[in-house]
Amino acid sequence: MKTIGLRDGLEFDESRAHAVPVHADAAGRVLRFTLRAGQRLKEHASAGSPVYLLVIEGEGLFAGSDGTEQRLAPGFLAILDPGEAHSVRALDGDLVFVAILHGEPTARPGAVAGTMTS
Repeated sequence: MKTIGLRDGLEFDESRAHAVPVHADAAGRVLRFTLRAGQRLKEHASAGSPVYLLVIEGEGLFAGSDGTEQRLAPGFLAILDPGEAHSVRALDGDLVFVAILHGEPTARPGAVAGTMTS
């Protein structure tokens, strides 16, 4: 068994949202996102995989393909279908969440697929 501390070594980018892969293999990957208050991830999608977003710290507004924002806090999980567009915005404090993807055909171990914009 392998364990990963999802709060260990948190890094933030003062100018935009920050993402790091915490685990990647042929079956999928786990990415950790850190956002300062007010930072956002513009709408984007993962074509080949469902996406599971699990809030670790802070609160944010998460929107799926219908554009309706939902306020999520630690312990909440958002489930997105393959190809479903989504966006995230940190509220008053820092936001930390993980994205879990599996079956992504274009995934490379250790890589973050796509382009993330602030």
